[in-house]
Formats: sequence, C-alpha cells, structure tokens
Amino acid sequence: MTQSMIDVLVVGAGPYGLSVAAHAQALGLRTRIIGTPMHFWDNRMPVGMFLKSEPFASSLGSPHPGRSFLDRHSEWDTMGRPIPLDMFTSYGRWFAEHLAPGPEETLVTNVAQDEGGYRVTLATEEVVRARTVVVAIGVGAFAHTPDVVSHLSPRALTHASEHRDLGVFADRDVIVVGAGQSAIETAVLLADAGARPRLVARTPRLAWNAPPRQSSSRLDTLLRGPHSGLGRGWRTWVWSEAPQVTRLLPQGARLELVRTTLGPAGSWWLRDRMDERVTVNLHQHLSGATEADGKVMVSTLGPNGPQIHSADHVIAATGYRPQLDRVTVLSPDLRQRLRRVAGSPRLDANFQASVPGLYFTGLSAAASFGPVMRFVHGADFCARRVARHIALHAGTRDTAVPKPVTV
Repeated sequence: MTQSMIDVLVVGAGPYGLSVAAHAQALGLRTRIIGTPMHFWDNRMPVGMFLKSEPFASSLGSPHPGRSFLDRHSEWDTMGRPIPLDMFTSYGRWFAEHLAPGPEETLVTNVAQDEGGYRVTLATEEVVRARTVVVAIGVGAFAHTPDVVSHLSPRALTHASEHRDLGVFADRDVIVVGAGQSAIETAVLLADAGARPRLVARTPRLAWNAPPRQSSSRLDTLLRGPHSGLGRGWRTWVWSEAPQVTRLLPQGARLELVRTTLGPAGSWWLRDRMDERVTVNLHQHLSGATEADGKVMVSTLGPNGPQIHSADHVIAATGYRPQLDRVTVLSPDLRQRLRRVAGSPRLDANFQASVPGLYFTGLSAAASFGPVMRFVHGADFCARRVARHIALHAGTRDTAVPKPVTV
C-alpha cells in the first residue's frame, strides 16, 4: 500500500510546536503534531514557579485574534504581575484544544530524509511520510551542566529542569549552582519546601531586574524606548519585535547578543523572598566535586582561596545550550549534513535548515534569529514564517499566503 504524504509534521507540542501547528492548520496544511501539549512545563518545572516574562509577552502564536494569554486572563493586564506556572500551562493546553487540535501523545524516535520528503518513525512504530518536518523540541534536550561536576552520579547531581516537586529535598542540604532566575527561584522554592539551600555562583554579586513601569508620557517613551517582550529600550525592541533584522547582523555580534541579552538575573518580585533561609556564596568558581558516604563535596576557588561545600545533593541551575548533536530524533546522517552556527543549525530567513524541508524553532533558532527565540514571545513570529513558507513549499492554493521571505 502506498502511504500518503502529509504536508508537515511538527516534533514537539510546547509553545513553539503548538504555535506552528496552529498556523499550519489555519493555512489548510495537512498537519500532524507529535507530543503531549505543554509536557515539559507540566512535568519538569517546579511547583510554585512563576514565569519571568510579562503577561503581554507570554502568548502562544495564534493565526486568529483574541487568543492571547491576556485575552484568556484579562485580569492579569498589569505590568509586573508574574504569571503562575499552572496558569500558563493551562493556557497552553487550552490553545492546543482550540487552535492546534489533534496532538498525538507519543514520541518521535527517528527522522530521516526520504525521496520527496521525510520518513518519521514514532514510538508506536508507525512510519509517517511528510514533505516537511518542524523540530520544536524546546529546551529539555539542551540542559547544561558544568563539566567540573558532570561526573557526579544522578543521586548526587541533577539539573533544575528535572524537578517538579522540590519537596523531596525537605530537611536536606542542597547546593544550587547558578545566579539566574532559575537558580534563585529554585533556592527559594527549596527553602519554602523545608530544605537548606546554598546558592553557589561565580558572579561577585547577584543581579536583579528592575520593576517595570508604564511610560509617563510620549516623551518618556521616545527617550527611554518602548516596552517589548524582552524589556525596555529601542535596541531591545528591535531584538524582540524584529528578529529578521537581528538575523542580518554579523554572526559574532548576533551570538554575543544571544549570550548577553537578559543575562543571569532574578526578577524584582523574587528579591524579597530571597532571605536568610538561603545561604549565598558568591565569587566562587567551581574547581571539583566528589562523593563519599552519601554526601557530595563541591570545591570552589574564590578571593579568599579554596573552599569545600558539603551537601546531600547538587542542583545545576545553569541554563541550556543548544547543540545539534543532542537532537537525537534526527538520524545521524541527517544531523551530519546540516550546516551549523556555534553548534546550532544555520537557518535561512524562514527558519529552514541547510537540508530543504527541515525547520527549527525556539532555542535552536536563537543563533540565527537572536535572543527572542529563547522566550515564548518569539513563538508567533517564528510560527508565521515557518507555516507560510511550508504552505508555499507544499503548493497550497491559498491566496492569503504571502510570498516567501528572502531577507
């Protein structure tokens, strides 16, 4: 039997995957989305967490008006009011039900190029033929742990993204490595759960984001710049709202933007919760780690010389670093043929990789489109470009589909 070919298969059902699927379906593309909606957010983010992004910048990409986060939760239309994790994941599941229906709660195990498209193998052993594939796997595969502690056993070391319930650490000593929002919030939530957290970071001082405030006048907006999904300021507005411009920057400048924009810092609303329950050791560079008798000892070097910190467990809240070699759903041959930028896929103006018909979204696209792709706010721009380009690639006869983007 000849297997029919669909237009697009989306790998992943997080904010970017759901957004791409919604736009693709709205353009009449035969679409399948593989994954459980908001699974990473529901299962690998800690209970009690709040989003760092502002409510107006926390929407999935909808092809129709009236489906933003604030349309669902108009009572949250206040700058500086953080969104509870469960409220955001509930919004994502609602979005999936109404705008990207039909997610298949299984996994993709292999994507290989085939004549005329791709052969995608699912965990159910079904093989799907697709003209195009959109890789929207989120950040989970890219969890970064410093090399100096990476040899520790799973009993002694985990990444911050591995914990839904931090209550398992009650009455235990836990070292949290890092100085960004994830590290600080993890330490606070550990304290709330009855643990004894110790924050260890190389920075000499913790950074805190200032409370946002509305512009007082048009002159204030002109001088200080408008608000955007990444913060305030004219340059920030460009990185946030016009990633097609960011893509045109020299590669070195673009990668530096990704590295430095919204660097490690805690949200202003978290500052008061960071109290004496959390021991803080700053200006400490990790130098080694060992395990013995059920304890883990982390060695650091600082201005006052070496120190040893003992704990029951270490949590690395040290972010995510995209690397194509970790995208193991792609066949080794396919991965090897992809051109790269600092370990990420090199993408064209429509998020298409160097192998035609293969698209990347989210963090995997940050090296090409800039820092907004690290955040939910980038999902709408990404989804619109990807879906419209695929519609043209699939030969869809939809007069609403614009010409392909070439800049």
